[in-house]
Amino acid sequence: QVQLVESGGGLVQAGGSLRLSCAASGRPFSTFAMGWFRQAPGKERDFVARITWNGDSTYYADSVKGRFTISRDYAKNTLYLQMSSLKPEDTAVYYCAAHQLGPTRFAYWGQGTQVTVSS
Repeated sequence: QVQLVESGGGLVQAGGSLRLSCAASGRPFSTFAMGWFRQAPGKERDFVARITWNGDSTYYADSVKGRFTISRDYAKNTLYLQMSSLKPEDTAVYYCAAHQLGPTRFAYWGQGTQVTVSS
């Protein structure tokens, strides 16, 4: 089992930045890939970014490429999502995920953190 707790969401103006964090516990942090997803009101949950277990490779949705950066700190057992140049369409609940089962399928999920971007 992996427990995930997100933090760092909030209200920000368009063009601003936020950094989301996801603290992981329960299994050795270096043994599983991790990712970020988001779900806007009335829409399905969408893939945002993912990072391999060793941090060597990262992948992004086209909608966030060049604006968001995913990273992980093995000393702190924490996953990050640095978000810049935020747009109103980035407004969503952001979820952290761990233990990849498929290209965008993960076994464990956090409770989510709200990000709201005002125009």
